[in-house]
Amino acid sequence: MSSSKQALAHPASSADAAPGDKPGAAGRANGRGTPPPGSSSWRSRLYRWDMKASPYAFISPFFIVFGAFSLIPLLYTAWYSLHNVQLANLDGQTWAGLDNYENLLSSDFFWNALWNTFTIGVISTVPQLLMAIGLAHLLNYKLRGSTVWRVVMLTPYATSVAAATLVFVLLYSWDGGMINWLLDFVGIDPVNWRESDWGSQFAVSSIVIWRWTGYNALIYLAAMQAIPVDLYESAAIDGANRWQQFIHVTIPQLRPTILFTVVVSTIGATQLFGEPLLFGGVSGSKGGSEHQYQTLGLYMYDQGWIIGNLGKASAIAWSMFLILLIVAVIQLLISRRLRKSQ
Repeated sequence: MSSSKQALAHPASSADAAPGDKPGAAGRANGRGTPPPGSSSWRSRLYRWDMKASPYAFISPFFIVFGAFSLIPLLYTAWYSLHNVQLANLDGQTWAGLDNYENLLSSDFFWNALWNTFTIGVISTVPQLLMAIGLAHLLNYKLRGSTVWRVVMLTPYATSVAAATLVFVLLYSWDGGMINWLLDFVGIDPVNWRESDWGSQFAVSSIVIWRWTGYNALIYLAAMQAIPVDLYESAAIDGANRWQQFIHVTIPQLRPTILFTVVVSTIGATQLFGEPLLFGGVSGSKGGSEHQYQTLGLYMYDQGWIIGNLGKASAIAWSMFLILLIVAVIQLLISRRLRKSQ
């Protein structure tokens, strides 16, 4: 048999597909895309229906669960935000229109919670991401036991919020806490971390920093290891030292990852709830005696579950959702600008 006949007799493969063919065109010649030879018409229709419906059937469980536990509660919360609803009398709903939103915008507690959410978010996010980049840069070097260091970095993230907050409550204790003991040791007056404005926000932020720095460091480390080595070699040939390589090679290559972590951290800061609630103890939902660290999440919890005003709590929830949408739009615009600049 000649070589051309042997080639014709060989089954088509993806590598044999002609340029311009759709992916998998060659494979479908002998695969799922072609009905079985000699099949009847109903089997052919069943086969084509299977080819079209199977992908939707495979992904449908996710959308069913998402609709049941996310979309429907979200829409139901929007409905609640337009009604006067009390937790003790869920059936006694009355139409309120936009009154809950108007009351929210005229409430000093809402603006105080929004400001606290912003300040705690800045105090916790900026140092957290800066330290994460530095730690990832150190872990990117060849170290002994690098796997152990990476696991240690992830340990705070795996620790429960309750356990971590309990430890920090002891550290920041007014009487006998280690932080005040260290301040007294260096000649600084002790701080009432739970009652002071900035002291309490710094204490809550330190819990967030401790839990999430290692997680972000591993994200940065994965992005750093994807940077081509050629860029560093070219920079070294041009005389750039380690610091200059970090500034002019590593940071520009990490821009998309940095933007991603900033957005995710901003979303987390907007939804901050567990750390300030547990740090405040019995009055945690109030965010301290003067509401000095009451975030939007705590304010929503206080209105919905302590006071029982579900209509206003739903309006707070939707306000948080709109804030996150604004953050997402800003992230999208910045991403487009970065892509154009590259």
